[in-house]
Amino acid sequence: MIKVNDCNFSIEQICESGQCFRLKKIEENKYSMIALGRYLELEQDQNEITFHCTPEEYVQVWEHYFDLNTDYKRFIESVTEEDEYLYRAVQFGKGIRILEQDVWEIIISFIISQQNNIKRIRKCIELLCEKYGEKKFINKTEIYYDFPTIQALAGATEEELRDCNLGYRSRYILNTAKSILNKEVDINALKKMDYKDAKVELIKLSGVGEKVADCICLFSLHHLDAFPIDTHIKKVLNQYYPKGFPFETFLGYTGIIQQYIFYFDLKNGNV
Repeated sequence: MIKVNDCNFSIEQICESGQCFRLKKIEENKYSMIALGRYLELEQDQNEITFHCTPEEYVQVWEHYFDLNTDYKRFIESVTEEDEYLYRAVQFGKGIRILEQDVWEIIISFIISQQNNIKRIRKCIELLCEKYGEKKFINKTEIYYDFPTIQALAGATEEELRDCNLGYRSRYILNTAKSILNKEVDINALKKMDYKDAKVELIKLSGVGEKVADCICLFSLHHLDAFPIDTHIKKVLNQYYPKGFPFETFLGYTGIIQQYIFYFDLKNGNV
């Protein structure tokens, strides 16, 4: 196992921040994560986070995945008390990190997220993984399911996908899987593109609009200036920033600021 001390890392806040859907609480202060074909358990005691994995796996996979080499303190300290709302939002959610997730998984996850809530998104993804993902084992006894491959979803039917409670999104997922399989959109090439070009390319996919493309850019391609605008963000911008949000103040990390706002509004509503 590996122990990390970080005052700006909260497994609970990351889990509930709406950017990942296969990180879940299994007992008090203990969580499990399925990602990148792996299973991980994490525990937190105040600022100490325990990763139940080998040192090699931590360095090769999870250190990068959880963005642990980035100093989030400087982002937090860049928000002053003069902006009362944003200061409260950042202080409230200062344990959030922007994860560097698998682009294929995030494309499908955020197509599913449309007109949906976090609890239901998690359930849809769980059903999709159980039906189309590869079965794997923890300690030769416990089962978990990998995220379905492009080929697995491209080979499904719309009716079969609807059995995973995906509704109208089934057609988007099927069309998107086929587009990527046929190289109409090369998701490996996305990783080499800048934010603007990646977003244009992503919007070619069925069911991917501006907001979903921004989520993919932020949560998998790690373009930290991507600023997804959903109903939570739109409400905050209208209420607290009617003359415009100060994007120029946070150039290079506006997407991180967006996550603090989203999480604060999600948890506190109109506070």
